[in-house]
Parts: sequence; structure tokens; C-alpha cells
Amino acid sequence: MTELNLRIGELVEVRSRAEILATLDGRGELNALPFMPEMLQFCGRRFTVYRRASKFCDTKDWTGMHRLDATVHLEGLRCDGQAHGGCQAACLLYWKESWLKRVTPDGQEAAAEVPVLPAGLPRCTIAALRRETRPVGAAADEERFSCQATEMPKAAPTHIRAWDVRQYLQDVTSRNTRLWPTLRSVVVLGFNRFQRVSRRLPRRLRIHGGAAYPFIDSELNGKTPKELLDLQPGELVEVKSKQEIFATLDQTDSNRGLRFDVEGLRYCGRRARVLARINKLIDDKTGKMIHIPGDCIVLDGFICAADFHQNCPRGIYEYWREIWLRRVE
Repeated sequence: MTELNLRIGELVEVRSRAEILATLDGRGELNALPFMPEMLQFCGRRFTVYRRASKFCDTKDWTGMHRLDATVHLEGLRCDGQAHGGCQAACLLYWKESWLKRVTPDGQEAAAEVPVLPAGLPRCTIAALRRETRPVGAAADEERFSCQATEMPKAAPTHIRAWDVRQYLQDVTSRNTRLWPTLRSVVVLGFNRFQRVSRRLPRRLRIHGGAAYPFIDSELNGKTPKELLDLQPGELVEVKSKQEIFATLDQTDSNRGLRFDVEGLRYCGRRARVLARINKLIDDKTGKMIHIPGDCIVLDGFICAADFHQNCPRGIYEYWREIWLRRVE
């Protein structure tokens, strides 16, 4: 595996199909990270490094943060789901540095040897890439898939402890995040550890009942309200205040099964365009397609900033019920 030590803002070129296939095993993987068919359209094109994908938060088994090596995200490159049943999660794609080559400031490609698998190992083909979008044992009529998100725990098996200071130093030095937000997130992490311990104390001695910060004061028991706006891509909306949103949540911080993410609090009162209506997503844990019958909206640019999740760089879109939004005429 090639390590280019790419920095945010650097210009790179995605290698050709033949060059990338030469780095992949028979399952279309490099160090257990799949190269997906959706990524083929970017071969031979140039992009800017968006973030160092040095770690990821496990949304499959919820085991915390895990380490990745020699991997980056590129500006604006998200999975369109075309080879995975039309999944609409639009995840940031993971790019091993072996699949990229640096472009010098004068626009020339920097000389770099093409990494090739050792002789004797099974080689990959385009047909294999498409075949591996379906896990072993999936029935022909079963909507079950395999992708970077479902396979990430295998590609990044090394767990990062929350108090491993090196991860935060790397976040700042790589420019994935700034110093102040990082310090704030560490302070919040420490406070929330204290909150968990404090739940053993009498209630009168707890801070906000021992709840994790930021506090979400859900107000409802039982059925939650619904408000349908029939929002369409391109419409301008404003996220309601946190007090208005809290009034729609049950004791699981959810509205009709969709949990309000604390990372969404930063967007309260702000405006954005509707990017898409979400109807189906692949479940990271099972690989099964989840069909969403109700309203589920993503807004352009409103992503998880991981202020309270150890600076995870995945940039997952925040999901919104229409009752949490108001149309701006």
C-alpha cells in the first residue's frame, strides 16, 4: 500500500481503472477496504483532498472510534448508490492513497510507482467489483448489500480509546479540525463521562439528571406529532429552534422513530436548501435496505460536524422530519 501523506487542499488525480484494479484482491479490496463500482466514474479525474480519513465512528457495531491508515476523502465525492440498490445515504467515499497520485503545483503528475499485488494473488475485475456489492449468501430477490460502510470495521480493526490524545493532535495537525472545537469536544467528553458516573448518586445531586451534554429535553410520552410540508429539492427552509423541536420528541429523543441527533443543534435557526427526500438507506449493521415510508429530508451542507463524536470526519448527512423545518417563501 502506497502512503502519500496527502494534506487537505492538495490536488490529486484518481488513477486509471487498470492501475486501481492492480491494487485490489479478488474481492475488490485493498487492506479490506472495498473499491466500489460507484467510484469508477472518477478514474482519471482530478480532485482536492477534503479530509484525512484517519478514523471513523463505528455505526455498525457501535464500538467507538477506529483507526484508518493512508486514506482520505475527496472534495464533493459521495456515493450515488447506483450499484447498491439506489441507496440514498450519499456517504463520503473512502480513497486509499494507493488509488491516487499527487499533482504538482504546475499541474503535472508527480512520478509515483503503481502499487501492484504480489504475484499469485487473485486479481480483480470490473465484474468482480459489481459482484461484491452483494454479500455471500444474499438471495437473488433479497435487498441486502455490501459496501464501504458495512465493511469498515474489517478495514479499520484498531480501536482508538477516547482518551488517546494522539488522535486529537492528528485532527489538528492534519487540519481536519481547528484547535478550539477540539478542546471543546474533549471537555464535553470528560463532562459526559462524569455524567454517567453521577447517575449512581441521588437525583438531587446530579447535574441535569445525569444526562449527556448537549441536553435534549424531550417533552412527550407516547405518540409524537406529524406535520407534512411536501418539501422538494431546491426549496429553501429554516430549521426550527431547539425548543420547538424538543416539543415534538418522545423520551427516546425521536419523532415517529427518527431520532434527533445532537449534532443537528448547531443548525437550529439556520437556513438551507432541501437536497433530497430520503426513501431508502442501507443499514450498516445488516446490509439490508431500509425503506422509509414517512418524511425524511436532508439539507444541502448540513452534515454531522462530530462536535460531540471525537471529530469523526465521515460527514454524514443529518436527517430531518418536516415538522422540524419551516418553509421560507
